[in-house]
Amino acid sequence: MLKYLGAGGGMVAASAALAACTGVQQAQNGGRSGPFPGNPGWRFVFVNHVTTNSFFVPTRSGLADAASLLGVPEPQWTGSENGNVAQMASAMETAINSKVDGIAVALTDDHAFVELTKRALGQGIPVIAYNASAAGNYPLTYVGQDLYLSGFRMGQRIAQKITSGDILVGISQPGGNNVQPRLDGITDALKQAAPGVRVQSVNTGAEQAGELNAMTAAYTGNTGAKGIYAVDAGSTAACAKLIADRGLSGKVGAGGFDLLDDTVAGVKGGALDFTIDQSPYLQGFLSVLYLYLFRLSGTLVAPPATDTGLTFVTKENVGPYATAHSRFEGGDNKDVIGMPGAIPLPPASVPSR
Repeated sequence: MLKYLGAGGGMVAASAALAACTGVQQAQNGGRSGPFPGNPGWRFVFVNHVTTNSFFVPTRSGLADAASLLGVPEPQWTGSENGNVAQMASAMETAINSKVDGIAVALTDDHAFVELTKRALGQGIPVIAYNASAAGNYPLTYVGQDLYLSGFRMGQRIAQKITSGDILVGISQPGGNNVQPRLDGITDALKQAAPGVRVQSVNTGAEQAGELNAMTAAYTGNTGAKGIYAVDAGSTAACAKLIADRGLSGKVGAGGFDLLDDTVAGVKGGALDFTIDQSPYLQGFLSVLYLYLFRLSGTLVAPPATDTGLTFVTKENVGPYATAHSRFEGGDNKDVIGMPGAIPLPPASVPSR
């Protein structure tokens, strides 16, 4: 956990979190958990943009686990099923009017949540952003992947394999702050590393059921494409299935984001060169932890900005993802996952200057 929490306030949060872990077996009485004083049952709300999307299964596991650990009710999961910003804003307004004790919101739009966030903070309700953030907004912090950087790194990886021609890139919500920065990052990286590559973006829609049809139609219209990629979970799974169904494994470059079952199978079977893990479990767990500590400390433990990671999952390291069925990645296995005999070296640390 210390890896993700960073320094300063993050270290304080980590210490408190670890202290909580030591008391998890103690009875929770009147909101008391481990070494922490009792609380009145603080109510937290998550406002999401695709509430039924399977990507967020581990996020919901994470928020539920944190709530159980800390002795608060499981946060309400609300928002929109299909990226409707007005529905999300309405859900956030309802939470504010209900005088909840904290809000985590995916800031998929630049403008819809600005005044709502100001209003919540003005009433003593902490607001943090998770999964997506937005310029000109006022959350206390952001818990999620650096979306532009993840796209840029993906673009650099594509350029190692494809140096010219068309690539298809599926995107569930063009313009949405949760996915557009990734597409922008891919485009910018290719301009630098492989300017001969032309990016054809494919609007796959926010509902998973239609994403395969959209990617299939795009490929049917451009069978000469050198690569088939995506910047969201559902579109990536659709790419894997399309490639497997058409017998394109190894014939086109392919990759994307997240760890849906079809995606993991695609990496394992060779349909996808890679996928990128952003630790959605942490986006739920840490958001609850930060809201709790902020309230518990009367704002003294300020929630740190937390990048939940950028891990390339390839055929070489996909094994545990394919076999563990872990709760941390959307599966139903709650057991301890066995450690490998050796841990691969991460990139060398670079001190800040």
